[in-house]
Amino acid sequence: MRVVIVGGVAGGMSAATRLRRLSEETEIIVLDKGPYVSFANCALPYYMSGEISQRDSLIVESPAHLKKRFNIDVRPNTEVVDIVPEQHQVTAVHNGQTETLQYDRLILSPGSKAAIPTIGGLAEADNVFTLRSIPDVDKIMADLNKGAKTAAVIGAGSVGLEAVENLTKRGLDTTLIEAGDHILPFMDYEMAAIVSRETAKHGVTLKLKTKVNRIADHFLELSDGTQLQADIVIVAVGVVPDTQLAQKSGIKTGDNGGIIVDDRYRTSADDVYAVGDAILVNQILTGERVSIPLASPANRQGRQVADVIMGENRRNQGGIGTAIVRSFDMAAAATGLNTAQLKQAGIRYQAVHITGQSHAAYYPGGTPLSLKLIFDPQSGELYGAQAVGKASADKRIDVLSVAIKHRMTVFDLPEFELSYAPPFGSAKDPVNMIGYAAENLVEGLSENIQFDEVDAAVKAGAYLVDVRNPKELTRDGRLPNAVNIPLDELRSRLAELPKDRQLIVSCRSGQRSYIAERILKNHGFKVKNLDGAFLTYSAAYPQRIQHSGGK
Repeated sequence: MRVVIVGGVAGGMSAATRLRRLSEETEIIVLDKGPYVSFANCALPYYMSGEISQRDSLIVESPAHLKKRFNIDVRPNTEVVDIVPEQHQVTAVHNGQTETLQYDRLILSPGSKAAIPTIGGLAEADNVFTLRSIPDVDKIMADLNKGAKTAAVIGAGSVGLEAVENLTKRGLDTTLIEAGDHILPFMDYEMAAIVSRETAKHGVTLKLKTKVNRIADHFLELSDGTQLQADIVIVAVGVVPDTQLAQKSGIKTGDNGGIIVDDRYRTSADDVYAVGDAILVNQILTGERVSIPLASPANRQGRQVADVIMGENRRNQGGIGTAIVRSFDMAAAATGLNTAQLKQAGIRYQAVHITGQSHAAYYPGGTPLSLKLIFDPQSGELYGAQAVGKASADKRIDVLSVAIKHRMTVFDLPEFELSYAPPFGSAKDPVNMIGYAAENLVEGLSENIQFDEVDAAVKAGAYLVDVRNPKELTRDGRLPNAVNIPLDELRSRLAELPKDRQLIVSCRSGQRSYIAERILKNHGFKVKNLDGAFLTYSAAYPQRIQHSGGK
């Protein structure tokens, strides 16, 4: 049997090597239009700053080594220009020479390509780059080595944020430009705001709700009317499936161009399979076909499609999307659906925020961890989670991703037995604690109100009570329109509170205000807890916080 694979890197090479481990008789040919069939594209931003110092570290495997170890015929710089499924043929071009190959099975792993926005002058500019391949980063490095001093990054997703960090670490004056109202679209606004603050702290200029209208003479004309000088411009507005070849061949694709496959990676053409960034997969929580262009799913899919071809009983179970990115000293991680996706899907949800510690608070070196959980308000089924912190965001999101993918509920989280010793975690792990908080909401022991709802509620007549201590208010600032009654004085000052109005209680993180909520409810008041309390509200709306001299 001859298996031809179009495209290498994660999906294609995982399929090729798994095929060889399963069969010594199968002929395996990998055709890749680029010069490097197996490289670490996730490492590219870190090479720009020198954090990854050796260019050779970007190359995972060479064609010669793949031939020697796996007996795989790897052909870089070979572009497949035509597929004829009815004849089981592909036509490829290498160094101007055209060759037609027969196949018994064909695997498409063309990946994705950088999306290019419509900007005047972009195509003619000599200082605009994408960051998807080793040739891309080679071009960027050539400009950096000429003494570039200023940079602009268009798009504040993961790649954009990584590019900004590494250009800044290299010493460039860097601006991040994003058309949306917050960075990291896979995060919710208030969680991304924490990362924005960290990014700005390191000298990066953030331009949110801003577009680039034109690029000319190393200047960017922005939609806010300003001009920005940039020796280097990196476009990182996302990716799109690289599927023109599949479409040309009559293989069915979805609305965004992603290849439609079944749960065994079969396309609409006989004996043609597809994996990786180019395909649409089942979003487990919504049932929709979606694109999840991430390295881990691509590697898993490559292995599974090889199993399918060799007769093993493997199925693509779908995905939920789990991602993490670093911005300087801060990590931001997410899994499952965010609130924008849930709204778009018409799914009712509830959210809860907590602020914990990366490990036991009494052990030196701990840092804050902001954690958000999104779930069904009635059944408690888990929909999504997000974490931001200097340490252990990955650990908590990885645990929650398993829970979400296996359709667990908030009631399962307190039961998780997670490893604990003071240097590593807490006896009450943040995952357990957010489970308790969500459990209280589902069971009606607590009611919360979100950071973006509280101002309107106060304007409509709600009474906001801040139960922090006066020293905290002086140090951190005050919530607008809040009355301060410290928690330990609350029982003795109940007469100051109106029983005919909705009360909203807040503290620093939400823990003390939950205690206040229970006290007040037990005394007959109508009470809601400001979810995430001062920390979440102030991260989302820093300009609204009243400091010394405010009310």
